[in-house]
Amino acid sequence: MAFKPSPILATRIAGLELSSPLIAAAGTAGVVDELADVMDLNILGAITTKSITPESREGNAPWRLIETSAGMLNAIGLANPGLENFARDYAPKAARLPCRVIGSAAGHSADEFARVAAGLIHCGMSAVELNVSCPNTSTGRLHGGDPESLSQLIRLVRPHVPAGKLWIKLPPDGPTVALATAAIEAGADALTMCNTYPAMKIDPVTRKPVLSNGQGGLSGPAIHPIIVRLVYEVYKNVAKAANIPIIGLGGILNWQDAAELIVAGASAVSMGTAFFVDPTIPKAVSTGLTKWCQQQGVKNISDLVGAAHVA
Repeated sequence: MAFKPSPILATRIAGLELSSPLIAAAGTAGVVDELADVMDLNILGAITTKSITPESREGNAPWRLIETSAGMLNAIGLANPGLENFARDYAPKAARLPCRVIGSAAGHSADEFARVAAGLIHCGMSAVELNVSCPNTSTGRLHGGDPESLSQLIRLVRPHVPAGKLWIKLPPDGPTVALATAAIEAGADALTMCNTYPAMKIDPVTRKPVLSNGQGGLSGPAIHPIIVRLVYEVYKNVAKAANIPIIGLGGILNWQDAAELIVAGASAVSMGTAFFVDPTIPKAVSTGLTKWCQQQGVKNISDLVGAAHVA
């Protein structure tokens, strides 16, 4: 029997209705539907695709994914099938999934971002998330480190994406509040916070970086407290007043981690490293959040968004 999230977890992101606030982060669920081999996708409100670029990419050479003591480092390098192949081979699979599918768009220029975003909408994706914060390619942060550049990008992409469907994935190590402000003023409908944190691991024997790319992005429990602070600050300083939802992303391994981001200001939470640790974790998080909402005496989980800010 398929798992069905409690109605108390029903979530709305810029008009997009989700059965649950749990979202699979870009690049952690295969291209689109591979997680179905190990878990019931009814648990999730949405899956985010791999970041899609105009042309197919093989990504970086191994090693490009390694475990750390409190998470993992990845330098996949935006490996993906490319927009045309995605539209032909994967979009039909996305249409059959029991949850929403968010298309992650990437590119080496603003024009490429616009082309991919338009293509993903044409493929039937429920929304588009602009990945302007990838730390694993030379141009992955071309538009994500500077508020003015980010604003220009969003203004160029905005006409290609219907209202309510443009999400922006911010980096955790930039001027985050300024970037969030620029994104909102330029027309973003939601903010994903945040991508992986730039980091590296060195083999003391060889005295060389372990990742072939030299450095990569750190995810998992190590960055969770950082993301909690960023979500809290962006919600308090700009997102709440602008009525722009935040998708909190960073080191969620249990319901308490998810709830912490929600009370900090996140309307939904995205998971990634958890799927590598144990694909049964999302079900436990869903169950735990349901019980938490009931214990808090609320009718819907949205009533707890930003609750840490209430005096």
